[in-house]
Amino acid sequence: MRTLLALGVVGLLAQLVDGSLGMGYGATSSSLLLAVGLTPAAASASVHLAELGTNAMSGVAHWRLGNVDRRLVLRLGVPGAVGAFGGASLLSRLSTAAAAPVMAGILTLLGAYILCRFALRPPAAARAGTTPHGSRFLVPLGFVGGFVDATGGGGWGPVSTTTLLSAGRTAPRTVVGSVDTSELLVTLSASVAFLIGLGTAGIDLRYVAVLLAGGLLAAPVAAWLVSRLPSTVLGTGVGGLIVLTNLRTLLGATGSPAGVTRSTYAVVGLTWAMLVLLAVRRHRMRTSPAPARHPAPEATPAG
Repeated sequence: MRTLLALGVVGLLAQLVDGSLGMGYGATSSSLLLAVGLTPAAASASVHLAELGTNAMSGVAHWRLGNVDRRLVLRLGVPGAVGAFGGASLLSRLSTAAAAPVMAGILTLLGAYILCRFALRPPAAARAGTTPHGSRFLVPLGFVGGFVDATGGGGWGPVSTTTLLSAGRTAPRTVVGSVDTSELLVTLSASVAFLIGLGTAGIDLRYVAVLLAGGLLAAPVAAWLVSRLPSTVLGTGVGGLIVLTNLRTLLGATGSPAGVTRSTYAVVGLTWAMLVLLAVRRHRMRTSPAPARHPAPEATPAG
C-alpha cells in the first residue's frame, strides 16, 4: 500500500515537472518503477500506458491556454510515433539482464543533460507563437526523440523540448505545450508496441492506475504553471534526482565496490547541490529589481 501511495505522489510530481518543463515524467517515473523491482520493459510499458491519460489531459489544458502550435504537433509527433514503435519493439526483445543497464544508462545521460542544461545554460527565451522550423529539422528530431523515449522509459521531452528551446526561435510556452501534446501520439504508438511484444506480462495495472491518477490531478495545474515556475531551478533539481536514482543500477551492473559506489554518490550529490544553488542564484539575479539610479548632485558654483 505504501508503494502505491508513493507512486501516486511520484505521478503527481512527475506530471507537474513534465507539464512545466516539457520533460521529466517518463524519466522520473521509470526510474522509480525500476527501483521497486519492475523489469525495464515493464517499467517503460507501465509509464507509457499511464501517460495515455496524462498526455491527453495535459494536451487539452495547453490547447485551452493557447500553448499549442498544431503544425509543430503533427510534424514532430508523427515521426516520433514511428520511432517510439521501433524503440518499444526493440526493448521488448531484450533480456532483463541486458536491458537494465542500457535503460539506466539512457536515463542517467538524460538526467545529466537536464541537470547541466538548466543549471549551466538555461534555454533562451523567444516569443514566436508558431514554429519557423520545417520538416527537415522536425522529422528526424521527432524520430530520435520517440526512439529514445521508448527504449529509455522517457526521453521525448529531454530530446525534443531542449532541442527546440536551444534553437531559440519559438516561445517556451509554445514549445512545452506542443511537445506535451504531440507526446500523446508517441505514447500511443509505444503502448501498442509494448502490448504486442509483452502482452500484459509483468505490467502491474495498479502501478499504472496510481501513476495515472497522480498525473491527471497535476496536468491542469502544470499547464497553468508553465510560465510561472523558475524552470532553471526545477530542471536542475529534477535532472539530479534522475541521475542519482539510476546510478545504483549502473554501478551494480558494473560490479563497482562499495567504496567506489559511496564516493560516486558523494561526488554526484555535492555537484548536484552546487548546481541547484547556482540555478537559484541565477534566478534571483534575473528577477531582482534593478537598483534605482539617483541623479548626480549639481555642481556648486565657485565663489
